[in-house]
Amino acid sequence: MSRLWVRLGAFLGKSLQCLLGLGLLGWALATAWFAWQHSGPVSADELIPDGEVAMTQEIIQTAVRIVDQHRESTRYLRDAHAKAHGCVKADVQVLPDLASELRQGVFSEPGKTWQATVRLSNGNAYPQFDSIRDARGMAIKLMDVPGKQLLDDQQSRHEQDFVMFSHPNFFVSDVAEYRQNVAAQADGKTFKAFFPGWDPRTWQVRHLFVALATLSPAPQSPTQTTYFSVSPYKFGEANAKFRVAPDPDSCPTYALPAQNQKLPNFLRAALNQQLSTDRVPACFVLQIQRQDPRKYMPIEDTSIEWQENDAPFQTVARIKLPAQDFDTPALNLQCDNQSFNQSFNPWFGLEAHRPIGGINRLRKAVYEAVSDYRHSRNAEQ
Repeated sequence: MSRLWVRLGAFLGKSLQCLLGLGLLGWALATAWFAWQHSGPVSADELIPDGEVAMTQEIIQTAVRIVDQHRESTRYLRDAHAKAHGCVKADVQVLPDLASELRQGVFSEPGKTWQATVRLSNGNAYPQFDSIRDARGMAIKLMDVPGKQLLDDQQSRHEQDFVMFSHPNFFVSDVAEYRQNVAAQADGKTFKAFFPGWDPRTWQVRHLFVALATLSPAPQSPTQTTYFSVSPYKFGEANAKFRVAPDPDSCPTYALPAQNQKLPNFLRAALNQQLSTDRVPACFVLQIQRQDPRKYMPIEDTSIEWQENDAPFQTVARIKLPAQDFDTPALNLQCDNQSFNQSFNPWFGLEAHRPIGGINRLRKAVYEAVSDYRHSRNAEQ
């Protein structure tokens, strides 16, 4: 009997070794295949797939359904980034010594300081405790920007918006995948967002890991987070992505007192502690990463992070959130209600910073439709 157990143990040990070897081989092959598929030159122009317009209309209907699902008793919320930590005033100064090739659009005049509004938020479509894993958002609106706006019906705005969140890439590649993902979420079947059927070829395992990485633990404060545009934009004649990163060296030294992270709104409290109670400004740098089409830096796939060793980020401006009182009932209501001046959209801006790629084309249609729907319903309340 003892020999039988010894032989059985040896057999199980060898079986486990074989399974481990096969797993490592599969991982190596998958890694090699991914590297081969995601290498080499890419197009510097937009490539619009067939059927994108029809898919966009389906997504709009789903987005409206999500807004209905998440409405509160007295108002309809955004379909994403519903909970704000605060809308604060900011100064955005173009670098005084900005290199000539980086002087594009709102960055054309070195040393120019733009007055701006910054909205800091959680990413979820429904307000929840700040301690819950989530993406965090930053939206910047430069005010009194001269020049023709991208949207013909928004010429009175004179604004340039930059919309970012706290992860460098998105958990879907394009409009087709977004349609599948958002439909599954609207139906309460999150699992199907990444595993729509039994066919392994339809599984989005890599995108699942991107989504899990996006839902990160809460930072100590919204001022201690790095934010990314994720999708690309024109930057003059080039294509680029944007990033905003903390720049503590440009502001007075500040140590945030420990916050009670069990409180539902501790990120708002942290922001209020720094800007309102302690009267200490917060500083960031605004940077761009220009596409090198000779590298794998695609426009139409937002699940791909543009690597810094292929194209480094370059600072074009500095952002300062001065000491201020922002946490009042009136200002918070204005911030959450998405009024005219607090509506953020990457399509509010100039041709020099035109959003490009499928996800940005989708944003244009969905933002307009959902915003109109919310405003009309809120007006009826």
